[in-house]
Amino acid sequence: MQRLLPLLIGTVLLCAQAPPDGTAYSVAYVDILPASRTAAITAMKQYRDTSRKDDGFQRIEFFEQVGRPAHFCIIETWANRGDLDSHAASANVKDFRNKIDSMRLSDFDQRSYKPLSVGTAQNDRSSRSIFVITHVDIGAPGTNAADLLGKLAGASRNEKGNLRFDVLQHAMRANHFTVIEEWQTAKTIETHATATHTKEYRNTFGPILGSPLDERIYKAVQ
Repeated sequence: MQRLLPLLIGTVLLCAQAPPDGTAYSVAYVDILPASRTAAITAMKQYRDTSRKDDGFQRIEFFEQVGRPAHFCIIETWANRGDLDSHAASANVKDFRNKIDSMRLSDFDQRSYKPLSVGTAQNDRSSRSIFVITHVDIGAPGTNAADLLGKLAGASRNEKGNLRFDVLQHAMRANHFTVIEEWQTAKTIETHATATHTKEYRNTFGPILGSPLDERIYKAVQ
């Protein structure tokens, strides 16, 4: 019995583990003709409201780059990849893209992602809330970039003023990541930038990046 006890305990712990997070994401960027900015925001909100009826919908967020009006980032969250794919084939998506196509200056750059390290958002609904959205491209194969980003996310969530710190990994290209941060104020972002774990992250990632960090400041479109 004593020899079986460790095996039984191990089996119970294995069964108790949470299943893998199958949540699916998409991240899109688009530049809109400045004169069409208001019309584009209206179209995005209509698209989001109609999408709520689709199976697996969790949320669709819109962000506008600070200092660069009419440059938008759209992040969608769905229960699983099947729901995201079904939604992508819907008439609602086709209608939305047709509207945006008539206003855009750039391509509608949309990519699929999966969760790497996603925490519980603590949005305080403050209009001062600031988002930092970063694209990370790892050029050196065989690196532990995912582990390093997960470590950064865990440490950053414990910082004062952090409301959200999520890391998404490209669904098809494991060397591409999107980091989504939310902070209470610009001051808390400055403090984060000087934190030990942030400096270690930047120093470690420098030699393995495939391209410079594409880090941009955004405000949520309400």
